[in-house]
Formats: sequence, C-alpha cells, structure tokens
Amino acid sequence: MIELTYYGHAAFQLIVDGHIVLIDPFLEGNPQAAISPQDARADYIVVTHGHGDHLGDTLPIARRTGATVIANAEICAWVKEKGALTHSMQIGGGYAFPFGYLKLTLALHGSSLPDGSYGGNPAGCLIHSEDGRRLYFAGDTGLFSDMKLIGADGLDLAVVPIGDNYTMGPADALQAVKLLHPKMAVPIHYDTFDVIRQDVQLWKKRVECATDTRVRIMQPGETLRID
Repeated sequence: MIELTYYGHAAFQLIVDGHIVLIDPFLEGNPQAAISPQDARADYIVVTHGHGDHLGDTLPIARRTGATVIANAEICAWVKEKGALTHSMQIGGGYAFPFGYLKLTLALHGSSLPDGSYGGNPAGCLIHSEDGRRLYFAGDTGLFSDMKLIGADGLDLAVVPIGDNYTMGPADALQAVKLLHPKMAVPIHYDTFDVIRQDVQLWKKRVECATDTRVRIMQPGETLRID
C-alpha cells in the first residue's frame, strides 16, 4: 500500500513500503501548509525545480533528518555544498531507489535557485513502485503532447497543476488528463496566492464529465491510500 499525504500547494509526503519521500516540501511561508518543517520526516526528498515554492524547506529538513535529496544535477550540487546528501539525475534518466523506480520527466517551466543561480532544467517525476503502481507528479509545467507517452503504460495517479499564470490552467490541465489518462487525478498549485485562484470543484466536474478519470481534491493534511 502507498500512502500519499498532501501538505498544501505542491508539497506531499509519500510512504512506500515504509520509506518516507517528501516531494517539493514548501512549508515555511506556505499559507496552506499542514505541517511545520521541524515536524517533517523524510528518507528522501524529491525536488522538481529550484523555485522557492518547491525547493522550500529541503535544506533544513535534509540536514536534520539525513534524507537524500533527489533532483537534477544543478540543484543537487547547490544543496550538497550546503551540507545535504544528494542523488543527482537528469530528465529522461531513472534510478531504482528503495521506494521504487523514479524517472525524471519533462516540464515546461523555469528553474532558478534562491540566490539567483542556475537551477537546471525543471522536471516532473514518474514513480513506479515494486507492486506495480505508477504515480506521476507533473511539477510546475505547461501542457505538452508527450504527456501521452508518460501515460502510455498506465497511471494509477497523476498530480497536475491547475492554477494558471505560472503553470497549466484548468483548460490545459483537462487536456493533460486526457493525454495522461490516469485512474485518478489530484489538482495542485492553486489558491495558494491570489494570482492562481481557481474553482477546483468546477475543474473536477469538467474532468469527470469529459474523461473516465476520477478527481480527488485533497485538503492540506489529508492522506490518500493507494491499494
């Protein structure tokens, strides 16, 4: 069984076979945050890109817990200099971690680090657990047609941004679900700030009318179990 807990904005905790994985742990300064950085647990931390609302509290959590940061080579070099353990990757590459096989995927966005230095290519990630579950975290991205390839082997879950302005908006996120064809979709990256406010219930209705994907709107602190 996989447990996925939403911490607000684009932050998640994923537990697979006892291994704790944080994804984009933006907690301090996140008005939706369901947990403080001091209370976060992690064996691994996946960072999709270097922006502050995704890199977030990676450094203090990694230094306190000893978690390994998984990200592109540029982000890993930056956090390694500051005392974190790392496993660097690049888009298209995958690696078998104890929690499953993780592959970095394309994302259409930007990536800079808090000090303004280059953060490498932004990414999403595809996780294939040992029991055959396939989870896709799109990260911050615009719509791209190769999402069809990401979903070609089947997806149990797709986590997609819907906020518009910085990422896909509701219309493009609906098209993304059509291309990915997951069993379930979870919307993220909306309502955190005024500029990305959306009617998430309307998006859910449109997706479920147009596809056979079930939409799960997660509240900060809520846990989803994927059997």
